[in-house]
Amino acid sequence: MNPNGDTGRQEPAPTSYRFGGVVVDTAAHTLTRDGQPQAIEPKAFAVLLVLLRHADELVPRDELLDAVWGHRHVTPGVLTRAIAQLRAALDDHPHEPRFIQTQHALGYRFIGELKAAPETALVEPEPAPVPDSPSVADAILPTASVRVESDPVPIAAAASVPEVAPAEVVAADPQAARPRTARRRRIAMKRTWLAAAVALVVVALVALGWYNRRAQPPAPAEASIAVLPFTNLSDNRDDRYFAEGLAVEMHDALASIPGLKVASVPGDPADAEASPDIKALGRRLGVATVLDASVRREGDRLRVNARLSDTDTGFTLWSESYDREADDVFAVQSEIANQVVQALPGVLTVHRRTYRRLWPTQDLSAYEAYLKGQQQLLEQPSDNYLDKAIGFFGEALAADAGFARAQAGICRAEIIRFEGARDALAFQRAQEACTRAAQMDPELREVSLALGEMHRVRGDYALANEHYTLALDDLGLRPAAYVGLARVQSEQGQDQLALEYFELARRLRPGDALVYRELGYHQYMNGDVEAAIESFRTATTLQPDDAGVWSSLGGLYFVADDNARAADAFQRSLAIKPSYAALSNLGTLRYAQGAYVDAAKLYRRAAELDPTDFRIWGNLGDALAALPETAGQTRQPYQRAAQLAGDYVAIKAEDAQAHALLGFYRASLGERDAALEHLRKAEALGTEVGEVSFFNAQTLTLLGDAGGARNRLQRAREAGIPAQRIDASPVLRRLTAAGATAAAPPRGNAI
Repeated sequence: MNPNGDTGRQEPAPTSYRFGGVVVDTAAHTLTRDGQPQAIEPKAFAVLLVLLRHADELVPRDELLDAVWGHRHVTPGVLTRAIAQLRAALDDHPHEPRFIQTQHALGYRFIGELKAAPETALVEPEPAPVPDSPSVADAILPTASVRVESDPVPIAAAASVPEVAPAEVVAADPQAARPRTARRRRIAMKRTWLAAAVALVVVALVALGWYNRRAQPPAPAEASIAVLPFTNLSDNRDDRYFAEGLAVEMHDALASIPGLKVASVPGDPADAEASPDIKALGRRLGVATVLDASVRREGDRLRVNARLSDTDTGFTLWSESYDREADDVFAVQSEIANQVVQALPGVLTVHRRTYRRLWPTQDLSAYEAYLKGQQQLLEQPSDNYLDKAIGFFGEALAADAGFARAQAGICRAEIIRFEGARDALAFQRAQEACTRAAQMDPELREVSLALGEMHRVRGDYALANEHYTLALDDLGLRPAAYVGLARVQSEQGQDQLALEYFELARRLRPGDALVYRELGYHQYMNGDVEAAIESFRTATTLQPDDAGVWSSLGGLYFVADDNARAADAFQRSLAIKPSYAALSNLGTLRYAQGAYVDAAKLYRRAAELDPTDFRIWGNLGDALAALPETAGQTRQPYQRAAQLAGDYVAIKAEDAQAHALLGFYRASLGERDAALEHLRKAEALGTEVGEVSFFNAQTLTLLGDAGGARNRLQRAREAGIPAQRIDASPVLRRLTAAGATAAAPPRGNAI
């Protein structure tokens, strides 16, 4: 296939496609929806043509990559980004697709109903008076005001004129027609074409007037730049981490220059042959210039081709090729930054922090290992991605013992492990790594960000705020720092302040799935499950191949009592990459359906992948307790859960849900005083009221306090815990009316 979707068939390709209010003009390369033009990148348009010309057929991912990109120097991420753009333009959604259906790990299929192009009757037009010289005032018609909602996938503003169907004209045969008829037809033809030309001018002027008044984005600041992902041209495709890492470093370095606005384009780089639409990027991102580059490594040689383009004209402002020794990469990066600054008005010099970022070490091998570690943290998580990242950061430190950014990387990776798996030992390792990083370079803002994370997860919120605020000094770290500040406010119950910080982060990175994930978790913890679902749905749109996002979305659907969608999300997650969280969540769903044996098997598989999360062991104990024949096997998993939970709350003392769960584990083990102690601690924190009350009701039921249990049940209901979830609990059935047949979800569903 070629980029137009041809496969060697002889029948001519359609010149347009129509479906669901959408018109795709293949000749003009335009797409309109409900009469409004939708701007998409050329590669995304080419992908759409391939799918349309193979409607109702599964088109494998590799075939799409071959047809549109030639499969050279590209990763599947470019296709994912193109599909996301198409969904935004078509108002389609991956969860409930109307047009583009995803076959995970396989490809895509167009499922919309194609309509035939409307036929126009061959009727000779009636003569109509034509004004001699229509004025512009007569041509411009009033237009209704348009309110444009923000879109989670940023698309360039449309500047094309809406499609206009010209009047059909019948050409007369001069040999067969009578003179008067022929003359009449010639006059009619002239009038028709003149009328059509006037109509086209009217449409163009109306569209231009509307665009200038309604849709024109703000003029970009003079000193502003977008950094595109650098393209890897090396023969070794595994070198992709190096090219992409250089682009991230360049973005963050330029962002540290005062007075310079810097934007990045999320997603993977396009192939070497693709020419990005510089003007469209400028409109979409509100920047005056765009920097792109290609990187090729051959042995000890490094070749970098860099280009700075003006988004207003599309012209190249500056370009340069660097053919150096590979270990000159730091000097090359600094030279590119200098050239960029010299080409931009209003920016006088490269800031000292810029050079510091671009020259973080004197050792190329240390730098390469660091970039590999960064790539592990940024890419789709796998079961051992944190171990790999820490291993690469360790290699960097072995080559350069003073490489503070690599040490901070270890700290961040261990904090991610601690928060995800509730692993207390990971926090101890994070604390040691952060302390070393601060000793190496206390002024480094990556260290400030890591220290902010460490103090936040420990519950030292004042210190966390202090370090996050220091991280704000580095504009490249500002989005992550805002997310950290939002989480501090969220964990302290300051919902409105948290939302304001999340919004600041979202504005800086509107296409970052991580921002929506963290926002969704905040909404879930505050009882707004519906909003949390929408945030995670947006995250899956931005990052559809992330197994963790799908697993979390499934957990939210389960909490919302939408088991069908929950099961679908869990299966999607497992199809992408089996993980302990997805297995545990699917086990929770099976448990709720009464399939206790299957649930126990899934929990055991989850524990094999990561045995450090106390919630999985508690869930396993719940599944075993649900059947008389396995009820005697619960002590070991509950003991393991209690031990791990105890280690966790010793560090994260402000986690109310963890205290409530630990109270239930202690009650299940017959430890009444310890159970009540954690119950009181959970309630004293005053957060996660619904979940805490639900768990504490079960704890009090086990301890024989029916009155206290009913009191907590009432609180749980008032906080939004569904009645079906309460009625289905095997423990709470002693307090509720008989008749329910399903069992309650195990405590601590991994969302």
